[in-house]
This record gives sequence, structure tokens and C-alpha cells, in this order.
Amino acid sequence: MYQVIILGSGPAGLTAALYAARAHLKPLVVDGHETGGQLTLTTMVENYPGFPDGLMGPDLIAAMRKQAERFGASFRGGSATAADLSRRPLRITIDGQVEECQTLIIATGASAKLLGLESERKLMGHGVSTCATCDGFFFQDQEIIVVGGGDSAMEEATFLTKFARRVSVVHRREKLRASKIMQERARKNPKIDFTWDSTLAEIQDVDQGKVTGVRLRNLKTSAITERPVDGVFIAIGHTPNTQIFRGLLDMDEVGYIRTHDGTKTSAPGVFAAGDVQDRVYRQAITAAGSGCMAAMDAERFLEHAGH
Repeated sequence: MYQVIILGSGPAGLTAALYAARAHLKPLVVDGHETGGQLTLTTMVENYPGFPDGLMGPDLIAAMRKQAERFGASFRGGSATAADLSRRPLRITIDGQVEECQTLIIATGASAKLLGLESERKLMGHGVSTCATCDGFFFQDQEIIVVGGGDSAMEEATFLTKFARRVSVVHRREKLRASKIMQERARKNPKIDFTWDSTLAEIQDVDQGKVTGVRLRNLKTSAITERPVDGVFIAIGHTPNTQIFRGLLDMDEVGYIRTHDGTKTSAPGVFAAGDVQDRVYRQAITAAGSGCMAAMDAERFLEHAGH
């Protein structure tokens, strides 16, 4: 039996692993379906403190992992597929094998919803992004498309006008889902224009390994038009990876885990860190911070439980 199992191997899970390992809790980290989390989808990371020249997302994850391993964290591939949080010890099923633990840290993250295009996948981190805060800086004086019609799309589009020459919002309907205040802010911005009733048919150019343009499909007429652009930001929402905890933990309407008093969840001994409980900031540094908090909360829980 483990004193702590950590689900997820992004910045939250790896920071939790580092702190738990240094507290001699011998944590087991379960990598999850996306080893390293969303940082492995990025290329250059310039906003993580301590790296003035920036570093590649996968390199940052590799360094964090090595640091946790140095202090005794162990890692296992695969994903948690079921959980029993109703009794002690807690039981987690990892690819068919049941493991028991005294405390559980859920750091399974939230996955950006994508359009599902092959070109989108291949150009992710090479002109295609799901995070304006992370990558907007790289698009100085360039032409950008933002896909989406909700608050997050309006926020991304407005933020990107700090850098881009022009931002075109592409939305599949003829009116936005965003709140009035966010719509008005975007509509008043002279750098933002809108393309209605349309979706991306393809992102070009996979052969060049960078974004050079898009093919847009009008959903009413099926007409295809081509447009040269330098970047594509997908802003159609995120899905928290909490499916196996539905009905077991208190969540909001989307499925983000609700936390209180730090990283505590509605189940004793179960803690949540990173994007799985954060629908606002979604940064590597905030995820890492909450991973530290979760490990400290787990350590205190174990001390009080007398284990």
C-alpha cells in the first residue's frame, strides 16, 4: 500500500511528487493518458521563472521528472480507470490492477478541445496553439485566426491583439455564445474581425512544418475559401479529465473538481491540483504551485491520521 498516489505527470503531478518524495512519502506517480501533460504539446516556454532564455516544454517536464525521481518518487505508465473513495484505504484501478493508498492527489489536468484535424495535430506547437497567454508573444505583427465563440475565444482574441496585426475570429454560428461584456470588448477592438457560419477545413502547411494559411468551409453554402495566416488558436473550451470521479467528488457543471481549504476535495484524504481544479489560470507555474500545496496537504492529513 502506498502513502500517496499521484494521478498525472504534468507540472502539478510532478511538483506534488517532488514534495511528497522529499517528505519520505514514497509517492507513486501514474503518468496518465498524456505523459507530461499539455506542456509536452508546447515548444518554447518563456514564462516559467528561472529560465531567462526559455526552454522547450518537454525539456521542462523531463527536468521536473528527474528531480522527483532523485528523491524517491516512482513512476508507472498507464491511466487510472476506476476509483473507490468510500472507504479506507482508498482504492485506485490502474489499467486493471487495483492499488491501495492512504491519500490520493488528482492532477489529471484538463485537455483542450480540438477540431480533430490531422493538420491541427501535426502543426500543434508550430503555429497552432490552445493558449494565447503561453504563445501570443511569438506572433508579433502577424495575422492570426481564433476558432470559437465563447468567453474564452473572446478573451484569447482580445489578448492576442496586443501582439498580432490582425485577429480573425472564426465561429460556426452566426452569433457568439460569449457574455455581452466579452462580446462588446471584442467587437470594439479595431484589430478583430469575425467570420460567421464557418469552420476550419484544413490548416496549411504540414509539408513546410508551419502555419501558412487555412481553408475555411462555410457551413451554410459549403463554399471553401483560402486565407493566408501565420497562427491558429483553438479556443473551443477544455474538458477536465475527471470522468472516473463523476459522482464520487464534488465538481462544477463542467466537471472541474471543487477544492476548499487549499487543495482538499469533498472526500477525506483526496486532493486536487493543477488544471483539473483550475478553469481560470491554466499555467504551468500555477499548476506547479498547487501541486506543492497538494503534497503538503496530503502530508498533514497523514500526520493527523497517525500513519
